[in-house]
Amino acid sequence: MNVCIVGTGYVGLTTAAVLAELGHQVYCVDQNHDKIEQLNRGYIPIYEPNLKEIIEKNRDRLTFTNGLDLGIKHASIVIICVGTPSLTDGRTDLTYIQSAIDHLALHIDSYKTIIIKSTVPPGTTEQLYIQLLEKGVPNHLFSIVANPEFLREGSAIFDMLHADKIVIGLRPDDQRSLPIMKSLYAGISCPYVITSLTGAEMIKYASNAFLATKISFINEMARICDAVGANIHDVAKGIGYDPRIGPHFLQAGLGYGGSCFPKDVKSLEQVAHSQKITPHLLQAVQLINDSQVNLYIQKLQQAVNHLSDQTIAVLGIAFKPNTDDTRHSPAEHLIRKLSEAGCIVRAYDPKAKLDSSHQPNVTQTDTLQEAVEGADILIIATDWQEFQQLNWREIKARMNGPIVLDARNCLRRQDIEQWGLQYIGVGCG
Repeated sequence: MNVCIVGTGYVGLTTAAVLAELGHQVYCVDQNHDKIEQLNRGYIPIYEPNLKEIIEKNRDRLTFTNGLDLGIKHASIVIICVGTPSLTDGRTDLTYIQSAIDHLALHIDSYKTIIIKSTVPPGTTEQLYIQLLEKGVPNHLFSIVANPEFLREGSAIFDMLHADKIVIGLRPDDQRSLPIMKSLYAGISCPYVITSLTGAEMIKYASNAFLATKISFINEMARICDAVGANIHDVAKGIGYDPRIGPHFLQAGLGYGGSCFPKDVKSLEQVAHSQKITPHLLQAVQLINDSQVNLYIQKLQQAVNHLSDQTIAVLGIAFKPNTDDTRHSPAEHLIRKLSEAGCIVRAYDPKAKLDSSHQPNVTQTDTLQEAVEGADILIIATDWQEFQQLNWREIKARMNGPIVLDARNCLRRQDIEQWGLQYIGVGCG
């Protein structure tokens, strides 16, 4: 099948790569000329494991272009993957997706299946259908489908090829799109969830909100464990065996970040408010998450006399391991807080980069060893695998002070304390 993907961000590129792997001819369209030029030179602007390799493998099935008319001309399926960022009040900014629909309306002259993969508030896809009709596109020339993505940054290629489900939202009178969608995803073996347009949109929001809730829940449990002397690792393990709960997303730490959870939980809160519903649970989830960094700052202030005098090595900048994404990164938030407190901060990450707005007392080092050398405090802010396997004897020899703050609860206390280092966590018994 010939497929046009509008938007070459994280979701767009991953979707394009996997669909090409499945044998489809894919036209990737983006208004950013520099990005398209980079992609045509073989440079992948984001880090995602196996993404570069799968794009190179299927290069003959991938076309990168700024011309939406070219993509639409050749494709029977158009997948919209543009960004839907937050407005200042937490509502979703639909500017990019509305612009994509406006441009799309100018070029439809044969039947298209239009797939909305961007995350949008409930009711949006139906409004986009109406928008196309109002732009003069006859209803017999298109169908519109809500098909949200459920990709985890750091394992997105695997997640799409080995999906646990594919959610398809259809209009009530649409008898044509489901066979097309199944042909598009032929080769991926998983259950299909067939629902309405709004149902598909809500499944995406509810999924992210629930996962964010699990993270904030275990972080609140860690605070209680800290107060009563219990170990949050044991608690997470104990409740994780319960099949009604499961073990995933029960690792206490700095909290959630990234491009999805923060904006989607806020957006769902705003959707609830617009319907005169007070979403108490969603508000509590965000309140806990927003206070996590301050909790770890307080831990450090309790451990040293003058935090402003400390040189601190922060290992991790990305919001999670196996990605270079720093959007809403708790690690970056922590670095900013330490900088504001007057600390000298040396940060290191295998892939992610600090943005240029950080203070002069914050530097990013090229190596982990440079960050650690002479540090009074070491903080694990992103749980990269290499940070979980450090040689603590060598770390102790390089450091000036003894404190190791495990802000991701990913280390073994005994591995650290056996070398005379001081381990600090939250809820670690």
